[in-house]
Amino acid sequence: MSETTRESTAELMQQIVLLVDKEDPAPEGDGLAAVALASVNAFLADPLHPSWRAWSGGPVGKSVRRADAKTFDKIVEAFADEFGGVEGDAGRGLAIGFRPHPKDEIPKKIAKLQVSGTTLPREEAPVHGAGTAEPADAVVLVLNDSLGMSTGKAAAQSAHALFAWLLQAIRRDPGRVDAWLAAEQPVTVRFADAAEFARLARSASGPRIQDAGRTEIAPGSATAFVL
Repeated sequence: MSETTRESTAELMQQIVLLVDKEDPAPEGDGLAAVALASVNAFLADPLHPSWRAWSGGPVGKSVRRADAKTFDKIVEAFADEFGGVEGDAGRGLAIGFRPHPKDEIPKKIAKLQVSGTTLPREEAPVHGAGTAEPADAVVLVLNDSLGMSTGKAAAQSAHALFAWLLQAIRRDPGRVDAWLAAEQPVTVRFADAAEFARLARSASGPRIQDAGRTEIAPGSATAFVL
């Protein structure tokens, strides 16, 4: 199963702000996991809010922006309550996700945050959302590393993949969702080359995300999925 994302054509967009510390940035895997968790946590906090139904009924758009520590704190203080902002943290990564909102009504303080060019350092060792060993109930996010996605692009695809997995698993495998939530949402990020990505995709437990190709990569490129 695959799911195509069309960020630039969506009338409603979920805004996600990733903390990128200029002096001591989090590893890329932690950042991607934090963005994905922030995205789903905003939904889980208020799943019956009408914006989620309207958003999921059309092109599923997410925009990942970055902020330094001072700006991030201001964004949380100013908009978390009004727009249903909920944080996601993984290792040293921290992000906040909001409910979907019309693109032309995004607060200026969020809209002015940059989207492109976000880069975090890569860790060679496997990245885990918590602790030093992969928890038994961890969700594994697999990213197609052969596409050369920027951190910002990979973060959006990670959020798409985790969100799509969650919605599907709530219907088909609620026991796994319950166990994952009880274990405090551990997430492992795996960067796979083309061959490994194709091999692991055969065991995917969530939709395989295919990008519309409006930024960075070719249309129809398979970007991410959850094991």
